[in-house]
Amino acid sequence: MALNLRQKQTECIIRMLNLNQPLKQSGTANEEVYKILIYDKFCQNILSPLIHVKDLRKHGVTLYFLIDKDRKTVRDVPAVYFVQPTQSNIHRIIPDASEALYDTFHLNFSSSIPRPLLEDLASGTLKSGAVEKVSKVYDQYLEFVTLEDNLFSLAQQSMYVQLNDPSAGEKEIEAIIERVANGLFCVLVTLGVVPVIRCPRGGPAEMVASLLDQKLRDHLLSKNNMFSEGGGFMSSFQRPLLCIFDRNFELSVGIQHDFRYRPLVHDVLGLKLNRLNVQGEKGGMKSFELDSSDPFWSANSSLEFPEVAVEIETQLNKYKRDVEEVNKRTGGGSGAEFDGTDLIGNTKHLMNAVNSLPELTERKQVIDKHTNIATALLGQIKERSIDAFTKKESDMMMRGGIDRAELMAALKGKGTKMDKLRFAIMYLISTETINQSEVESVEAALNEAGADTSAFQYVKKIKSLNVSLAASANSASRSNIVDWAEKLYGQSISAVTAGVKNLLSSDQQLAVTRTVEALTEGKPNPEFDSYLLLDPRAPKSSSGGGSHVKGPFREAMVFMIGGGNYVEYGSLQELTQRQLTVKNVIYGATEILTGSELVEQLGVLGKKMGLGGPVASSSSSGH
Repeated sequence: MALNLRQKQTECIIRMLNLNQPLKQSGTANEEVYKILIYDKFCQNILSPLIHVKDLRKHGVTLYFLIDKDRKTVRDVPAVYFVQPTQSNIHRIIPDASEALYDTFHLNFSSSIPRPLLEDLASGTLKSGAVEKVSKVYDQYLEFVTLEDNLFSLAQQSMYVQLNDPSAGEKEIEAIIERVANGLFCVLVTLGVVPVIRCPRGGPAEMVASLLDQKLRDHLLSKNNMFSEGGGFMSSFQRPLLCIFDRNFELSVGIQHDFRYRPLVHDVLGLKLNRLNVQGEKGGMKSFELDSSDPFWSANSSLEFPEVAVEIETQLNKYKRDVEEVNKRTGGGSGAEFDGTDLIGNTKHLMNAVNSLPELTERKQVIDKHTNIATALLGQIKERSIDAFTKKESDMMMRGGIDRAELMAALKGKGTKMDKLRFAIMYLISTETINQSEVESVEAALNEAGADTSAFQYVKKIKSLNVSLAASANSASRSNIVDWAEKLYGQSISAVTAGVKNLLSSDQQLAVTRTVEALTEGKPNPEFDSYLLLDPRAPKSSSGGGSHVKGPFREAMVFMIGGGNYVEYGSLQELTQRQLTVKNVIYGATEILTGSELVEQLGVLGKKMGLGGPVASSSSSGH
């Protein structure tokens, strides 16, 4: 059975809502207990894509509140708290308990609560005499947001800036790596699997992989090991492969324009937590949800936009035909005499028509929703020439350059300042040898368009440093974390610039997809044999050896540090369709970013390096 992260996390949340009691076959607890749900903003985002209001009602949740809002006392009702283990949350829980706001307190922390905070909670409730109010304290290991069956985000914002910040010290980098490893540990606990880990050597990917490997080893030695129940999956087939990368492994894919439905909706209309707002026909905003419960989205989100538009038209025509068919069947023959013999037949048709009405209504709602979304997209595509940017960027990556006249025409034509900035950065990344006068013309065009060039300057600086640091980057070891941070600019982007052409094969397969395909096959490959191999279940000395963990692997997990995107996610899902070895790929990232949000983070780094205007804090936030 394939791993399904959405299903696993939903099961954990439902169990939590039922006071962590075992559930019946129906998915509800044995006894119906009415309760109140208290969450913080982060945990609200975890719940939002998975649990709807009707689901809360089904599990006995009658009221729900944010923890930092003032709340009234509700007697004789238990409260389920679902919050991050932070000082501020503990300082809200203690007064809630001491004032006996609710009958009992079931405290669920999204990740493992550190001992000092647990001691604060214990002493605080003890002092106020409220300790008996606290029924249970649980570590839920749910500190990640699942957006689709195979897609998750740790919702850790501006991670690219933090990891690439030249002023970041050793302690700061270690704290960031710790947060990422903790988030990944939560995902693995929820799935109940201990994977084999592969990653490129050097940089954040190796640091996260090594720390995660250590966490898993320590946990496997503890008495209450949470991976024992995953044994059923392990014995039925084999363990998954976890591939960890850093955004600089292939920067271009995070910046480029894309013409497929899912990435377009995210990039242009701002899909967040599976929801988006679109301007309605009569003014005002319409809110839509896009997830696996929408059959059209599930079937067509990976198609190019023109194909989606055709499919909407096809579905609409099919709907009209079906409605006509129902009307024909129930309308009776025109002018035919009634002789009573067809009474049963007519009644049957009528019953069928009545039964098909809800399904027809639902189909019409889905068609209307996607018509609204497609109309909004089309308006933006025409206004900004997104199709032209997509094609030119794709051609640049394939050819390793672009004709100067074509380059300048794109920068002076349609499109927002950000579209042009992204296009200019793609030009920098894809061009092997930079022509100085051409770059100056590009900068002038960007200034003329009123774009902030900090991000462009940053990538240009990295590209020039990359050439001079290529040699030292290859021999870099992770022994000195500060040394790594200082060399970061040259080393971590080498895959982006120098290797851009060989990373893209003839069918324009993304570097991450190509690498994952090779790693899951497990055949000797000189390009990837140097990758770190960690097996937390193997003795420390033999980790990295042993043919039993080399593959092939049926299940893979791919994690991107510094921000993922829907283009990469789509590419990895396509891999499972066309490749025989790997049947299921779960993709996750520290956050899911649009091209504009990643460029904003590059701009912040540019300013921190003194390239461009004053330093501004990053306003971008993925999900």
